[in-house]
Amino acid sequence: MSEIKVSKLRRFNLIVAVLHAAQGIAVLILSKNFSLPVTANYLDYNKNSQHLFAAQHTLFNLSLPWLVAIFFFLSAAFHLAVATFYNKTYVVNLERGLNKARWFEYSISASIMMVAIAMLVGVYDFSSLLMIFALVAIMNLSGLAMEVYNQGRPAVNWLAYKIGSLAGLVPWLVVATYFWATRFGNGHPPTFVYWIFVSIFVFFSCFALNMYLQYKRVGKWANYLYGERVYIWLSLIAKSLLAWQVFAGTLRP
Repeated sequence: MSEIKVSKLRRFNLIVAVLHAAQGIAVLILSKNFSLPVTANYLDYNKNSQHLFAAQHTLFNLSLPWLVAIFFFLSAAFHLAVATFYNKTYVVNLERGLNKARWFEYSISASIMMVAIAMLVGVYDFSSLLMIFALVAIMNLSGLAMEVYNQGRPAVNWLAYKIGSLAGLVPWLVVATYFWATRFGNGHPPTFVYWIFVSIFVFFSCFALNMYLQYKRVGKWANYLYGERVYIWLSLIAKSLLAWQVFAGTLRP
């Protein structure tokens, strides 16, 4: 593996770490206070009617600016790690066509991003949010499994890729269902939330496309480092796009 390219990739990770951290700080400084409730749904009993009914209790309020800032700070920390103390292991893994740090970071940061999107359309139930978080985490850990289990294989095994794609699709179907359900009421999510849904879904899909092109060895993607750079760009753009759309639509003072 070219030392020059690895050196450039190290600098790129440092630059992206700074950009992520700076945006996280900016969101906290510029945003107004805005919280959304996280609730628990349960069955309660009405003694007068002697019937069970669906009830709801607010467990806590979640700060949207902090939710956005956290996925920026997580990304910054991981990019800083692979550019500094974890760099030797990072380079060795890249030579094998593997980046464990990427998938562990995505399993947390992308899951938080999806939770934020879900809450913007009215998904407040703690259990539902937990399942959305877990499914997105499974999707990204399936990416790790894809890279680990295809080490040294003459033919690509796509099972982990297919499982991850299926797991990642479900949270988007949940959010789409909430959009659809607004037809039964008098309101609907603000326009910026629709733009978030479309734009971030496209970028999430591009991650899967990037992996597909890597394993099909299409053009520049035959070089694993090219796909690695694309992952870094996609992560930066997707997080920035989500954060500033949320800021413009909800968090502006």
